[in-house]
Order: sequence, then structure tokens, then C-alpha cells
Amino acid sequence: MSDHSESFLYQYLNNPSPTGFEASGQRIWLDYLRPYCDDYLVDTYGTVVGIVNPGQPYKVVIEAHSDEISWFVNYISEEGYIYVRRNGGSDAVIAPSKRVNIHTKKGTVKGIFGWPAIHVRDLAKDAAPKVTDLTIDCGATKKELEEMGVHVGCVVTFEDELMELNSRYYVGRALDNRIGGFMIAEVARRLKENTIELPYTLYIVNAVQEEIGLRGAEMIARRLKADVAICTDVTHDTQSPRYDKKEQGDLKCGGGPVLCYGPAVQNNLLDFLIDVATEKEIAFQRQAVSRSTGTDTDSFAYAAEGTASALISLPLKYMHTTVETVHKDDVQAVINLIYEALLHLKAGQDFRYLQ
Repeated sequence: MSDHSESFLYQYLNNPSPTGFEASGQRIWLDYLRPYCDDYLVDTYGTVVGIVNPGQPYKVVIEAHSDEISWFVNYISEEGYIYVRRNGGSDAVIAPSKRVNIHTKKGTVKGIFGWPAIHVRDLAKDAAPKVTDLTIDCGATKKELEEMGVHVGCVVTFEDELMELNSRYYVGRALDNRIGGFMIAEVARRLKENTIELPYTLYIVNAVQEEIGLRGAEMIARRLKADVAICTDVTHDTQSPRYDKKEQGDLKCGGGPVLCYGPAVQNNLLDFLIDVATEKEIAFQRQAVSRSTGTDTDSFAYAAEGTASALISLPLKYMHTTVETVHKDDVQAVINLIYEALLHLKAGQDFRYLQ
């Protein structure tokens, strides 16, 4: 990885980008991507699309989502204790004792999720905290908080930064799925630097609002009306304690990209990706899902008359925590697989079932 790419990775991953408030992260992403694109667009809610070789009749999407889970300020007591509600799938169990940033029009306000000391709790009755049990302490009264710009509706993110573990893993919050945004941007960089001329229009899509129902992908899929969509997201590494392989499959960090089987995944496109991975000797894993993938793949698959869609997932430990963990080799393997798939893809390639 080049110094430029690594600098972008750390800047992008450390920047807060909560659902519905992705603008600052999208600016960082677009600034990095712009030299590798011919054009770009930004939609009404903030999804950003880099465009390569515009105006071609055959249209291909590679996609990730840019938003991270967070909290909303929901109520402030007179003493200054802040009660919250979820913005996405935020985990109340991990919140106690975490440092947070409250994002206001006047700037960032520091706070902490406080928690009663072990000495004063009845440990026999201890239970996992509910969202309504959580309070943020900023060391200020309600009046002081209002003067700082804190009000109901302000968004709150955990204060945590990207790090490396044993020189082998990336660890931090919001790798779900801004690491995907990094990967598709790296594909665009590689295409440009290798002077690849694609025979179709390529849309590099960094969608908003995935964490609250795939909404950004739903909007942009209708707008682009692509022929093919290759989406990225993360999936569970199931090797750690308390995972059940019989229920969640046998997937591991370091084992390569995960290719998904399920109703939203177009089987001929999936077979195409498997053939590319096999030919290029890119190790991969397989995963089966039930009714839906739970990712933006679903939105692209069922948009308009239907888009041939597939999902390439990155194995990840400890999803929706501040220590989400991915293997560096898997990150590069996903980049390689998407890049090679784009090189093998032909303009007008028909993935329909019956031909």
C-alpha cells in the first residue's frame, strides 16, 4: 500500500460519518477519488458516485456504504445528564465507560457514557444495560450544554481511532463499512494508474444510510439503472468465542473475500466472480443467507426492472463495536477480486438465467 493510500485510509476511517450526517466523510472520500474519475455526482441525501468512462450504454456499479452507527441526543435532564436513542444498530452493552463526541453546530463537545461503580450495584441482579439506562456526562448542566450547542437531535459517536494489531489487522470503529469505501476507491486508483480503458461506464458508489435500512442504495440504484452491481460490505468472522458456526457459517479473517449465496445474488454473476477468483488464484470463502443479504446488494438487486447483483464481503470480528477487526490480506484480496472482475467483464455481458 502506498503512503498516499494509507494516509487516506486513516483520515477516512478516523473521521466520524454517522448515518444521516455523512457529509464530512464523503468530502474526504471524494477528494481522494476525484483524480481517478472522469466525473462525479452527489445525490440529494449525500451518496457520492465517481464516474469512469461516462455515457456508455452498459453500466456497472461497484459499491460500499459510508455511514456508521451512532446515537442521538434524546433528552437532557436539568443536571445535564444526556439520554440517547439509537441511530442504526448501536449496542447498549458496549457503551458504558466509553468516551464520546457530541457533534454540534458550534463544534465537538466531549462526553462520557458514565456507569455506576461496582461497589454500589447488586451484582446478583446485574443485567445487560438497555438504551434507556445509558447517560452521557459532559461535566456540565443543561443550561451550559445548551450554550455549547448541545440539543435534542445532536448526533453522538464513540471516540476511537484506527490502529493495527500485530501488524496484521486493522482495528477500530466503523470499519463497517467505510473500509469498503476505501477498497472501491483503491480499485478506481488502480484502474487509473494502470491506464485501463473500460468498455462500459463504471460507477464507484459510496452510499449513505445503509445502517437504517439500505436507504441510500435504494435511491441511487433507481437513479443509475445499472446493468451490473458488485457490492461490498462486511460479514462475521465466526472463529471467536460465542459464535455458532452451525448458525452463522464457518468464516474467518485471513481466509479471503466471502462470496454470498442468496435470493438477491444473481447466480450467473456469482459464478462469474468465482471463475475470476479461481483463475487469478484469489482465495475466497462461501456464505449462505436466507431471505436477504441485509446489505445494499438487496437494494440494487430489486431496483427498477432488477439489476444483476452480487456481494463480496470482508470478514470482520466484533461487528458494531469500537474494535471492529479485519485482516490486511483480506482487504487487498477484495480489492484484487473487484479489479480483476472489472477487467474480465465485457460490455453487454448478459447474466440473465435463460439465454
